[in-house]
Amino acid sequence: MDLNFAPATTELVEKTRAFVREVVLPVEERHHGVAPDGEDWRRELQDAAKAHGVFGPHLPAEYGGHGLGMVERAPVFEEAGYSLFGPIAVNCAAPDEGNQHLLDRVATPEQRKAYLDPLARGEVRSAFAMTEPAPGAGSDPRALATTATRVEAGWRIDGLKRFITGADGAAFSIVMARTSGEPGARGGATMFLVDADNPGMILERHVPTMDKSMAGGHCEVRFENCVVSEDAVLGELDRGFEYAQVRLGPARMTHCMRWLGAARHAHELALGRAVDREAFGERLSNLGLTQQLIADSEIDLAASRALILRACWELDHGESAGDSTAIAKTFVSEAVGRIVDRAVQVHGGLGVSEDLPLARIYREVRPFRIYDGPSEVHRWALAKRAARRARDGFAR
Repeated sequence: MDLNFAPATTELVEKTRAFVREVVLPVEERHHGVAPDGEDWRRELQDAAKAHGVFGPHLPAEYGGHGLGMVERAPVFEEAGYSLFGPIAVNCAAPDEGNQHLLDRVATPEQRKAYLDPLARGEVRSAFAMTEPAPGAGSDPRALATTATRVEAGWRIDGLKRFITGADGAAFSIVMARTSGEPGARGGATMFLVDADNPGMILERHVPTMDKSMAGGHCEVRFENCVVSEDAVLGELDRGFEYAQVRLGPARMTHCMRWLGAARHAHELALGRAVDREAFGERLSNLGLTQQLIADSEIDLAASRALILRACWELDHGESAGDSTAIAKTFVSEAVGRIVDRAVQVHGGLGVSEDLPLARIYREVRPFRIYDGPSEVHRWALAKRAARRARDGFAR
């Protein structure tokens, strides 16, 4: 495993670092980390990213991107994540980045032209609609309750989705619906491409959440007599859960990369505070308790990067990476929370104020322990697989 990045990647890291600090952070400050309404701000940032040569680090050259693999993306996405608006500026934000990967792997040529091309170029945004209110799909996707029924025109989708990131303003959604079996069945899910102007896809409301930086918010979307053509089926019937894994493993790692950038931003603020602030006759950086906070964050940053790279190396080499992505997602989602929390503590009262970006970074990273699978679910899956391997070993 070569830990040296290609010279072109190193150059892109530096260009992304400068772009985020000089162009993106002022926009984040102006809006206090809350995604503005509409699309103008996104388009302006993405036009600036194209002008600076940092747009689409993961995208093929045909879309103006750099074509980086998973390992090479890690340091670039981390730099983009240094600002809460950085990922959307370079077009590697969730859910679009994960949808780009899925469409690239599964879509037909006609679907690529209609959906992937404009999404990759930054002309539109998208959504991924799987999560449902209980007892529907959530941590357990097999509980999928939304149905797709054959009709003369193609398929009719009916169901309620919740926490659908970016749904408000998305040009289309990739919708998971059950085409066979009952909720709880291991198979029977199919993905559909649904355009925003379909009258059967109804945006009910924005779900108020603690994080505010995602374009289009987190929405509740109702599908009611939502009729789509046969051409709207993404991939093959009843293989939706399989395709979800194509998307989720890499998407979990790119989430880790982006949020690690936000955590590093917080840590650098804490370092600046520790070396400048004096209390009890000493700089904070000379006090043992502060040193422990700083050292623990340095350890969390280093360990997070190592786990991300290991999982990405496996993905780049065509391995399933089920364990490594679960381990990395669980550790990093908790590590970034610890890092930001320590940074707040080092700053004292200033850390919980809106005078610094720490409070908004804190509110953004906390949900990551739930998004893309709660830590408890990943631990449960890891333990099951480890026990199965042990049993198989004992049986031999």
